[in-house]
Amino acid sequence: MISRFFPFILWFKNYTGNTFKIDFIAGLTVALVLIPQSMAYAQLAGLPAYYGLYAAFLPPMVAALFGSSRQLATGPVAVVSLMTAASLEPLATAGSNEFIAYAIMLAFTVGMFQFLLGVLRLGLVVNILSHPVVNGFTNAAAIIIASSQFSKLFGVYVDKAPHHYQTILRVCKSAMLYTHWPTLFIGVLAILIMSGLKRLNPKIPNVLVAVVVTTLLSIIFKFENNMAINIKDINCPEIQMEIINFNKAVLNINELGTTRSELNNSLNLIDKPVGHSSVSAEEYNIMHEIALTGVEIDQQKHNSHILRKKLREIHFCRVKTSDKEYAFFVKSDLKNDIETDGKVWRIKLGNKPVNTEKIKMTGGGAVVGKIPEGLPSLTIPKFNISVFLQLFPFAVIISLLGFMEAIAIAKAMAAKTGQKLDPNQELIGQGLANILGSIGRSYPVSGSFSRSAVNLQAGAVSGVSSVVTSMIVIITLLFLTPLLYHLPQAALAAVIMIAVIGLVNVTGFIHAWKAKRSDGLISVITFACTLFYAPHLHYGIMVGVALTMLVFMYKSMRPRVVRLSKAEDDYLRCASRRGLKECDHISIIRFDGPLIFTNATYLEDKVLEVIADKPDLKHIIIEAGGINDLDASGEDALAILIDTVRSSNHEISFSGVKEEIIRVMERTHLLGKIGEENIYPNEYSALANIYDKAHEGTKTEKDGMCPLRLCMLDERKLIF
Repeated sequence: MISRFFPFILWFKNYTGNTFKIDFIAGLTVALVLIPQSMAYAQLAGLPAYYGLYAAFLPPMVAALFGSSRQLATGPVAVVSLMTAASLEPLATAGSNEFIAYAIMLAFTVGMFQFLLGVLRLGLVVNILSHPVVNGFTNAAAIIIASSQFSKLFGVYVDKAPHHYQTILRVCKSAMLYTHWPTLFIGVLAILIMSGLKRLNPKIPNVLVAVVVTTLLSIIFKFENNMAINIKDINCPEIQMEIINFNKAVLNINELGTTRSELNNSLNLIDKPVGHSSVSAEEYNIMHEIALTGVEIDQQKHNSHILRKKLREIHFCRVKTSDKEYAFFVKSDLKNDIETDGKVWRIKLGNKPVNTEKIKMTGGGAVVGKIPEGLPSLTIPKFNISVFLQLFPFAVIISLLGFMEAIAIAKAMAAKTGQKLDPNQELIGQGLANILGSIGRSYPVSGSFSRSAVNLQAGAVSGVSSVVTSMIVIITLLFLTPLLYHLPQAALAAVIMIAVIGLVNVTGFIHAWKAKRSDGLISVITFACTLFYAPHLHYGIMVGVALTMLVFMYKSMRPRVVRLSKAEDDYLRCASRRGLKECDHISIIRFDGPLIFTNATYLEDKVLEVIADKPDLKHIIIEAGGINDLDASGEDALAILIDTVRSSNHEISFSGVKEEIIRVMERTHLLGKIGEENIYPNEYSALANIYDKAHEGTKTEKDGMCPLRLCMLDERKLIF
């Protein structure tokens, strides 16, 4: 009983010092991969890099302590990070305080949903996401994740477009104009190091080596080179005016946003008489003002985007004007004989107004920058009900996707280690990891395939390795954060791109198509919709789930109904598929599926088709071995079918009826209507009893040409 609440107690059965040594080395190895990966994934989620360390602080330890898998490595992962960004972008600006608060709230919500599913033993609910849907979504997500890092790889800055593919087009255009070559070199070098070491020796922590090498290069060659200047230092009145206009546009957006928020609050505060649903004149006026304000905001956003794009594309040169003073000139306006510092400078712009006294000029590449030292404060996330309601559908999708990824990894490892796995306990562990992680300022996390593989490869015996991983992250937060300041953003982009390569699985589409063409189509459509609607990734999943449900409903309403006849191997097989000749007087019909409200009349329709096709038909055998459920609608349909068949001077029998179906027939008195003498153990037994009577006095009996005549009527035979 104690181990059910505290599964980690079982770790220490026969635990030795040598076992701890193995777990310690495995935990350290995973931490060396986790620290740079977590920072990269945090930025993928739209958060500052150090929030990845916060997400790697409590969750790995908590998930291991309360989960059932001893090797599963929990923490930030690519798909969940991307889903987090997609969920929060409509609500707040990436990286803002509101965005961070919502990400923490989302982690708590995801955790609560997973925890409740585990406690209520509802782990099977994840089956709502079929394999074709997950395969299509995961492949699309891998492409989206990898391509989202292009801007960091090329060292360019662009505004996000409504669709991801439009953003990538902007990145490509900008890369053609002002790629920062040192940044590209750092990114490509990191990719080559990780790829090369992985092939050379998988045991070498290639991610750590790439991070260390690129960070050292960043320090030695002063990769980051930023400077704050006054607007007067820009020797171009036109650009000065455009900066001022840009500030006005951004301030207008903020003011209009505040106005729209106040109007929405006013609309919500209007008292309406109970029972009155009509819209008042006051409400109409406020809604009209809200709509106009929205149009103005969109216009100002467009203006700011145009100005920001133009300012970002300008290349400046730094020229010494006196002993202590410098000025920035537009590179294209300078004459060749003017001496500069040899670097290309650009204005760094975001979504906030520019401080004209401290304009940020960048002449180098982007680095992680300063990371707050120490552990995050442990506080319960603040809840906003309206935001919670908007986030809940995304939380459900992230919960299911994250758990599916985690349980798939855990099952694969359990198959190798022989460990017993409990999916519901794993849900509890993942849920608590997100709940307690949110208290430590974490965003949603899940099980990681790459780090779990590293953990297993390092020989981890128990969850102690994950506890060690968390301890290493704590030490990093307390003492080692200054070492991460010069880590290039391009290196983190390379880490993400290498990590998501493993998510691409083209054979998954082929496999789904071979299994069922409908599954293959669902997988491809989910893939295409996810790519097209990105960054609104939930649309792709919703389309995939909807198609899966439609196919399921269609199959439920039209289950497989086949007519059987004797094949060359003397077994009864599908007549239409094998081109078999059928008996004119006996028809054996097999119904594959539950006989319920969705298809209650379908069997009757098929039987009536057979009667119409065979004018000399005398007896119908319903092979009911495939009927595994019978509800009230199905029972009523069977009763009507029996009456219809018998009223048309035909006999009807049933074979292979399951016991649970017999019990339903007994309770509803349908068995009495059928007659127990008309229920047979299998179709061969039924044939043995009705064959002679059905053929009595027929031409077939005289010439002996019935396809069923030579069938071996052995009750021991089974139908496949």
